[in-house]
Amino acid sequence: MTFHNKPTTFVGHVTIKVEDLERSLQFYQEVIGFKVLEQTNSSAKLTTDGKTSILSLEKPDNVIPKQARTTGLYHFAILLPHRSDLANIVLHFIENSVRIGSSDHLVSEALYLSDPDGNGIEIYIDRDPSDWEWSNGEVAMAVDPLNFPDLLSSGKQGSWNGLPADTVMGHIHLHVSELVKTEEFYTKGLGFEVVNRFGDQALFISSNKYHHHIGLNTWNGIGAPQPPKNGVGIESFTLIYSDEETRNKVAANLKQMGAILKEENDVFITYDPSGNAIKLMF
Repeated sequence: MTFHNKPTTFVGHVTIKVEDLERSLQFYQEVIGFKVLEQTNSSAKLTTDGKTSILSLEKPDNVIPKQARTTGLYHFAILLPHRSDLANIVLHFIENSVRIGSSDHLVSEALYLSDPDGNGIEIYIDRDPSDWEWSNGEVAMAVDPLNFPDLLSSGKQGSWNGLPADTVMGHIHLHVSELVKTEEFYTKGLGFEVVNRFGDQALFISSNKYHHHIGLNTWNGIGAPQPPKNGVGIESFTLIYSDEETRNKVAANLKQMGAILKEENDVFITYDPSGNAIKLMF
């Protein structure tokens, strides 16, 4: 798979805001299977390989609960390396009475759940890209029932031992306030390509013909407001570009479009039209 390695542009890391750090750490370690890489009184970096972090938790000052009908996180999506890993985490969830949703998206098989603060999580595996169906530049995706008997036939009771070391952040899916300016920002600005349109309500965009690195939807309503900065939800996500030259070209595109762009410690930070913060790295 080359969809989460350079030269593909991909989501490398997500930072979310939580109300109770200890409660969230217990959930993300015991239920999801992360390990703690670094921790302070108000934040924690989580890892699967003991070296790099793909998810961070932050407790803002004067934090307030997740606000409904706003822009921001719909879910972040954890991509497991093997189908047996997905089967084994299903068995783990069953053993621990964890409620989940599920779907067969044709390109992938996915589970859905929320953390204690209502932050959405997808855990999935990809089908082989040779099985994805493309037509006129769009990849076919669906929301079909997941075949649990077939999936679980590849698992083994009691074999779940946390997220595998080569788990990656597969994609992120965001609530946005509208799609016209949003599409322009992510394609002309950030350099992605639209690979699927769900009517006039959602866009799926990617680099290097992945089924999607970013999903964008207006399901919280056209004109949905931004959440408060101290509210539970997404703090930011990181895009990894192939090299400094490519990242700088993207920065120039964003400036030309009039997008907000600032630099902190050699990291460029921009905001999509709905206020979602994006860190540009290489």
